[in-house]
Amino acid sequence: MRFSSRFTRIATAGALAAGLCLGTAGMAAAAVPTASVQQAAVHASISAHANRSSVGAWQQLVISGSTAHVKAGTRLTLQQLHGRTWVSLPAVTTVTRSGAFSLRAELGLKGAEHLRLVGAGVVSNTLTVTVR
Repeated sequence: MRFSSRFTRIATAGALAAGLCLGTAGMAAAAVPTASVQQAAVHASISAHANRSSVGAWQQLVISGSTAHVKAGTRLTLQQLHGRTWVSLPAVTTVTRSGAFSLRAELGLKGAEHLRLVGAGVVSNTLTVTVR
């Protein structure tokens, strides 16, 4: 019993001495174990928009936008919705150092087309373009 209370006094004195040496910020840092500190998760995103909402068949369409927390040089692939399945089109671009991207595409199927970009496990918003 005596050893336990003596140990407590020594440990408390040591913590106080460390607090005096490090200041109050150091004491606060010493009080919080590093294993319990967690950083907020960073979520990557792709934001895309088309230069036109309606195009003629086989006319050029420009899709551009920006990314957040996506590595420069990441390949983005344009996908088109066919029924319930997203199909990759032969239109690929890369993310610049500033996080921007731009690509040109031509669509031939008439009607409302739903498009999106995918890359690095991230999916963009869905764009709807009418092909006349």
